[in-house]
Amino acid sequence: MEHVDGPAQAKEYAETALEHMRQHEVPTTPVNFEVWYTYASGRDSELNEALDLLVSNNQPFTKDQNQAVAQQYLNVSDAANTVQETSQKIAESVNTVLGFMNEASDGATTYGESLESNLGAMANAENLESLRRAVETLVSDTKGMATQNALLKGRLETSSNEINSLRNHLESVQKEAMTDGLTGIANRKSFDTSLRQEAAEAMESGSELCLLLGDIDHFKKFNDNYGHQVGDQVLKLVGMILRDSSKDGAIAARYGGEEFAIIAPKSGMVSAESLAETVRTTVASKRIRKRSTGEDFGNITMSIGISLFKPGEPIADLIQRADESLYFAKNAGRNRVATERELEAVASE
Repeated sequence: MEHVDGPAQAKEYAETALEHMRQHEVPTTPVNFEVWYTYASGRDSELNEALDLLVSNNQPFTKDQNQAVAQQYLNVSDAANTVQETSQKIAESVNTVLGFMNEASDGATTYGESLESNLGAMANAENLESLRRAVETLVSDTKGMATQNALLKGRLETSSNEINSLRNHLESVQKEAMTDGLTGIANRKSFDTSLRQEAAEAMESGSELCLLLGDIDHFKKFNDNYGHQVGDQVLKLVGMILRDSSKDGAIAARYGGEEFAIIAPKSGMVSAESLAETVRTTVASKRIRKRSTGEDFGNITMSIGISLFKPGEPIADLIQRADESLYFAKNAGRNRVATERELEAVASE
């Protein structure tokens, strides 16, 4: 990310960033500094919200945590570098194959000219010796062409295998770059991309589209009471429930921290409410236990808000209504589902 702040402003941001990093024991690597410089500048509200949430939950800024923030909000990732490197290797392999094909084309042209010349010599041979030399030359050139073709075949097979391997690796890395490392469902970057695509599809096809935003109730208190390792297991559990509940093209994603989302294409409010209730009741039915000791940590619950896409509206408005519905559910007692219709009903009173 390129910063264009003036010297005085940049100095202020840098000092603030370093102070935050000192307070939270964040290693002063270039990537970490960029994260906290951006935080100090306030130029990315989503990044600031994510870091504030981590701080409020007393989350340690481990190497993986720092990398996750950089990946999600600054597009800094090993995966991105790997994608670029792999794409370059694929391009190089394709160029190599094209080079082989050009060599083969040149060889075929030369062989064609030789064949024409030798057949002419055979037709015009004045004696047996002349005919023998023409035949020997033709046989030699034909053997050479066969050898060249065999070599080309081997090179093409090797290059084809290499390209296929690189393509598979590229697909794997691209998938990894769009997946939340902890829960295994779509990450925020993938969520943003998918929501834009599904909104465009809904407008084009005239189908409905709903967005569900869910939040684990009292997650900070749970983390404080039982520790972050148990908290991570809870996040994994919720991610698994959302993934297993998301059918018929629905996309489960980790929105940030303990917030989750489901994009429900071709779904109206009724089916979206049904999906949300399935998620809510499934989460509430699970008891959290420590496998190694059997220690029982009790139950967790989720509050979920739902909004319905209005064709042509900004995506931010759809997200805002789902977020407002979520907080309506929390303010109404938590462990419940609320829709934008309830907000409209309250507003009309």
